[in-house]
This record gives sequence, C-alpha cells and structure tokens, in this order.
Amino acid sequence: MLNLTHLKVLEAVARHGSVTEAAKELHYSQPSVSHHLGRLEAATGARLIQRVGRGIRLTPEGELLAQRAAEILGRVDAASVELAARVGLRAGRIRLAGFQTVLSTLVPKAATELSRTHPGIELNLVDAHPVEGLQMLRSGHVDIALIFRHTDTPLEEEGFRLTHLLDDPIYLVSDQPHQRLEDHRDSAWVGGCERCRAATITACERAGFSPRIAYSCDDTVVAQALVAAGMGVAILNGLALQAHRAPGIHTTLLTGNARRIYAATYGDPPDPPATTALIEILASQSRIPNRNEVEDPTPVSRSSTSADRR
Repeated sequence: MLNLTHLKVLEAVARHGSVTEAAKELHYSQPSVSHHLGRLEAATGARLIQRVGRGIRLTPEGELLAQRAAEILGRVDAASVELAARVGLRAGRIRLAGFQTVLSTLVPKAATELSRTHPGIELNLVDAHPVEGLQMLRSGHVDIALIFRHTDTPLEEEGFRLTHLLDDPIYLVSDQPHQRLEDHRDSAWVGGCERCRAATITACERAGFSPRIAYSCDDTVVAQALVAAGMGVAILNGLALQAHRAPGIHTTLLTGNARRIYAATYGDPPDPPATTALIEILASQSRIPNRNEVEDPTPVSRSSTSADRR
C-alpha cells in the first residue's frame, strides 16, 4: 500500500536527482531515505531507482510514480487548505501564481482588499509564466494561476476553469510620437524571449512585415530604456506600461490585438471559499477604470495596416 511519506521521499529524490540532496531537504539521514525508497519498491513491486556510477537515476516506472507523487502531494496540501477554508473565511491560505505585470499592478490592489475584508487569510505569491503557472495549478502547488491568452489563441484546457478578468491592450512604443507599425518596417525591434514575443510578431505580420528582433529582453523596464535611448521600438501591453513608464517614450494603441487575462482554477467546482473570494476581488478590481491611462494612445486600427489593404 502506498504511503505518503514514501511518496514524499521519491518526489524529493526525483526533483534533486540525488539521495543526499533529498535527505538534506527532508531533514532525513541518507540511510533513512534509502530505507523509504526500499519500502516503496516493496509496496509497488517495481524497481524505481537505478545506480549509475556514483549517482542514481529513476527507472521509467520510478519517473511515472514520481510524477504522480508530485500531483498527489500537491492535492493533499490543497485539501488541507480547502478543509481549513470550509470552516470559514476567518483563516486559511491561498497560493497564487502570476506573471510579472499582473503581480505588479492588479494583484497588490486585490491583496489589499483581501486583507481588509478577510484579515485571517494568508496569501502566498509565486512569479510564474502562464505555462509554468498552469503546471503548478494542475499539480496542486497553487490554487489560482493568473494567465493570459491572445485573441487568436484557443482556450481549451482540459480540467482548467477560466474566469475572464480583463482585456489588456497592446501598444507600439517608440521614442517619437504618433508612429505607425508601417513606419518601423526596417527598424530594430526589442522583443521578448521566443515564447513571449508572439504579440510583437503577430502585430507586425498583420501590418505586412516581419520584425527584425535586435534585442531579446523580457524585462519591460529594460525594454523601455532601450526604446527611450533610440535603440529600437517595441510592443508592450498596457499593464506593463501601468507598472512602469520610462521618460522619453511614446505609445500608440494597436487596436484589435488585446490579450485576455484570466484567473484559472483546476478540478471540479466549487472552489474553496477563500479562492472564490479572491477571484471575485480580482474580477471586481479589474472592472475599475484605470485613472493612470497610458499617454498619447493614438489608435492604429487593423483596417489601416498594409496587410489588410492587400
């Protein structure tokens, strides 16, 4: 019969790739870790660990069980939090994963409201790209993942439930006012990493050209600094510009290119009361008009791009 302690040991060994490091994390002796692994192999009837030189590696059966162990342990942790929340909103914990621009704009306001209305609830935050956030959500390591999807990205995610919070517009950012995408067909561009530059590439391709990415940077503060120095142009979302606005940059709204921001949860409804309370606060805060709007939002509609005139 599977034992949670044994699964915890296997998960730690798989994560570290080392009995020694797993023992340090768990505050066990190395013989104790080996003993738990041996008991787990006896319980499953499968060989889970192989010796490789002076180290170890998991067998395919060990890798499978380690993946399931991570999910099981995450769910147990989530269940304990949910059970505490069922007692009421007087106490409990919410674990939230979000990407940088929501953590620096939307989340602080929501956290303040949560603390005011439910002071006994502890909020833990993790900075994670939406891909990692959804993985953490599926494995039970967080209760909510804040993610984004662009308008042309499918929403089908098995097991996930999405609450739409807001649409986040994107802007052309340059060191000159009232620019158009077509003006920068031959310009150098500041783009994010390969998985984060999709909005830039899509917007430019709709305007009939492929951007020349000269600088790769996911830090929006650095991206704005490069633009302000005249080293290139960039496309940034509205939340990033709310979080930080560098002097010397100008922005032009690109209509029809907004990304959608969602709060994702996993599993069958209903969510724990504390989770539901935070999502409701996030949704409410997202509907409040932003009083610090991005300057010079000269719209560039899709009908004006060369791609649509062809």
